[in-house]
Amino acid sequence: MVQVVFRALVVAAAVFVAAGPALAQDLRQNKPGEFDFYVLSLSWSPSFCEEASERNPDRAARQPQCSARPFSFVVHGLWPQYEKGFPEYCQNPAPRLSRGIVSAMLDLMPSPRLIFHEWDRHGVCSGQSASRYFETIRKARAAVKIPDQYLALAAPLTVTPAEVEEAFVEANPGLSSAGIAVGCSARRLREVRVCMTKEFGFRECPEIDRRACRRDKLLMPPVRGG
Repeated sequence: MVQVVFRALVVAAAVFVAAGPALAQDLRQNKPGEFDFYVLSLSWSPSFCEEASERNPDRAARQPQCSARPFSFVVHGLWPQYEKGFPEYCQNPAPRLSRGIVSAMLDLMPSPRLIFHEWDRHGVCSGQSASRYFETIRKARAAVKIPDQYLALAAPLTVTPAEVEEAFVEANPGLSSAGIAVGCSARRLREVRVCMTKEFGFRECPEIDRRACRRDKLLMPPVRGG
C-alpha cells in the first residue's frame, strides 16, 4: 500500500514539473499587455483575391482590396505573441472602434471587416487603446521594406519560400531567415510573417519559423491594375 501511494506521489510530482512552463504561461494567458513580441503579418493581396474569386466571384468583386487599385502586400495584422502560443480575445466585448480609426487604416488594411476582426482578436491583447494600437501597426509596417521586385509585379511569378525569405532579408538589414516565415495555400504564396520586438526591431522566433510553408514552388499572382 505504501509503495502504491509513493508511486502515485512520484507520478503527480512528475506531471507537476512537466506542466510547470504551461502553468507559468497560463498565469498571464490573455492578460492585455502581457506578451513577448509581435508578429507582423503581410498578406499577398493578389493571392487573396484570386482565391476569393475561385470560391465566390460575385462576393470577391465586392471586396475592397480586389478592385483595380494595385495592392501588393497589405497588412493582415499585428499579433502579440508569447514565446510559445499567443493571446487572443483578451477583452470581450472589445471596446468599439470609431469610424475615423477604420477609415484611416484602409491604406494599409483595405477591409473594414478585417480591421474590426484584428482589433477584437489581437489588438485588445496589446494593452493599448485602439488609436495607439493602430499607430503601432503603422510603425511596424514602416519598419519593414517590401523588396522592390514585389511592389508592382506585372506578371505571374513562381517562387520558392526560401527565395521570398531571402528577398526580405536582403531588403531589411537586421532581419534573419529565423525571424521570418512564409505562409502558403495549396499553390500560392499567401503571406509573410515578420517577428518584431515591441520596439519594432527584428528578432528570431523559432515557433513561428517552424510553421512556415514547406512547398517547393509557389505562385505569386500579379498585382491587380499594376
